Amino acid sequence: MFTGLIEDIGTVKNILSSQIELDTKLDNIAKGDSISVNGVCLTAVNLNKSTFIADYSPSTDRITTLSRLKQNSKVNLERALKLSSRFGGHIVNGHVDGIAKIEKIEKLKEFYRVVFSCGKNISAYCVEKGSIAVDGISLTIASLLNSGFEAFIIPETFNNTIMQFKKVGDEVNIEVDILAKYIEKFITNKTNGILLETLKGNGFI
Repeated sequence: MFTGLIEDIGTVKNILSSQIELDTKLDNIAKGDSISVNGVCLTAVNLNKSTFIADYSPSTDRITTLSRLKQNSKVNLERALKLSSRFGGHIVNGHVDGIAKIEKIEKLKEFYRVVFSCGKNISAYCVEKGSIAVDGISLTIASLLNSGFEAFIIPETFNNTIMQFKKVGDEVNIEVDILAKYIEKFITNKTNGILLETLKGNGFI
């Protein structure tokens, strides 16, 4: 589990169809550790002095932007949360739900307003003032739009993540708040149960 608070901006050294090698300043990485790479939970399978290698599956390739990365691309990195750590941000699993596109980046005094467009598979779980992970960054949704959402990003977050390198048209990994999914399942199951009892009570089944 992660928090969406980025620890380092890493650099892609090599990337193949199912493996990525990253250079990082993060220390104490051990083989088998989970590391969020642009919001994607990957496992370190090999380590060198300042780099680690991680595998990623075809299913991860399909729904994330990992395969779009190139040598020297910058990525957001976060190590998995320790039980003894303070919990900042929000619950981020590293299981990306889909991809959104940056439609606008606007500087408003010290803040940055960023507009994202996304499909219904993402927007269905978005609420104003709710949490969302964008390339692994914990952000708050400022407002919902017809085909997406907007967020206001503070300078600390903007300048210490790869958001500083983004431009209009770039695609980003999105993970919606897991709590929204649990609530949806609970309500759906409860509603289905009520409908089933109603049908039984009226002799339909």
